[in-house]
Amino acid sequence: MSKRWLVLAGIGMAFSMTCTRLAVASDTPRQQLANETCSALKQAAAAIPGDGPMILPSYPGMDGDDAAARALQNVGFVYDNALAGIALGVCGAPGQARRIADAFLLAPASDATYKDGRLRNAYRSGAVQGNKVMLPGYWQKQGNYWSQDPYQTGTASGNVAWAALLMLTVYDNTHDSRYLDGAVAQLKWIAAHTANATAPAGYEGGVFGYDHKQIVQHWKSTEHNIDIYAAATWANRERADPAVARQAQIAGAFVGAMWDGKQHRFFVGTGADGKTIERTKSGLDEEIWPLLAFQPHPAAWRSVWAFVDANHRFGDGYGFKRQPDGMWTEGTSQVAAALQASGKPVPDSLWGAISAQRSAGGMLYATPQARIVTSFAIGPLSTYDDFFYYHDPHLGATAWAALAAKGWNAFVGRTIAQPVSAGKP
Repeated sequence: MSKRWLVLAGIGMAFSMTCTRLAVASDTPRQQLANETCSALKQAAAAIPGDGPMILPSYPGMDGDDAAARALQNVGFVYDNALAGIALGVCGAPGQARRIADAFLLAPASDATYKDGRLRNAYRSGAVQGNKVMLPGYWQKQGNYWSQDPYQTGTASGNVAWAALLMLTVYDNTHDSRYLDGAVAQLKWIAAHTANATAPAGYEGGVFGYDHKQIVQHWKSTEHNIDIYAAATWANRERADPAVARQAQIAGAFVGAMWDGKQHRFFVGTGADGKTIERTKSGLDEEIWPLLAFQPHPAAWRSVWAFVDANHRFGDGYGFKRQPDGMWTEGTSQVAAALQASGKPVPDSLWGAISAQRSAGGMLYATPQARIVTSFAIGPLSTYDDFFYYHDPHLGATAWAALAAKGWNAFVGRTIAQPVSAGKP
């Protein structure tokens, strides 16, 4: 505001009142989204009986007898549950967040096959019974056998890092050392099983497949290394540990090596050999998560927005892949959070695009389209790029929307410094 406005007190007061009205109007879509998504997450948690450890279903209400639907029924992905736990804490339900973290503490100890402390990519949703967190699966009538999904039984390094981020969040709230110990244990599993010093040095994808037949995945993901950097940095901040500090340095250096100053973007990582950089594909998350995870981050990284808008924009939202075929709700919320972290206003149209995905049950649809393509494969057994998102209510999409609307940075465990909102003078 210029000095002449300060001289004209009466006009200045009127101008201030106008700004206040604009601020309220501009904050309404965001506040409504925060209220709706927090309510949906709280209802989902309250639906799991008791107050003990639990896993929330990633796709609530999923039904159908086809193989694709049955593979997701009563399944809670660790990544989605970590996000939901963090969001529940921000939404004022820290006890429910702790229930999920408690399940993450129990799962490695109750694993029937592996005793090395790993978490799997998914577990059976619901209240944990008898201190045993069960793997998902279902009885296949045709052929009479127990069917499991090889991705769900595997362990991805990025998912493990997100579990650590939830446990660190709960530790900050409770100061119970079990959660800090649990986070560090997961980071050390990553270091022991996925570290690869071949240039560019970093952490590999993890393991994929059924028990005793798991395939080591040697590709290195920018997104996974972002997660590992954030969790290791946070854990080392809470309890200094040279090994964990070194882990943060390695993961951070990998992310930095993926920045391309000419295109002003991050590469997605490497191919299956762990050294050849994939320069064509782009995933929205790896482009913008560094703006949240690295605090502070190099100023040059903020130029990524030109690439993101040119390559990932879809209508009022954003899509997963380069030149997307639809809006990715989760990623659009990630954009809202990253815009805040880089000091940019979030347009009301973007909040509106996210809110429009609210299902009858309260959870947000993963995408408004029937199906969107990611241009990535689920695992090494895939014969084509078979990783899709569908028009189903999704826990992860709802949690990311709540985090963005509440202005919370899940990578560092604190509120995002708020820029001036779109539409305000």
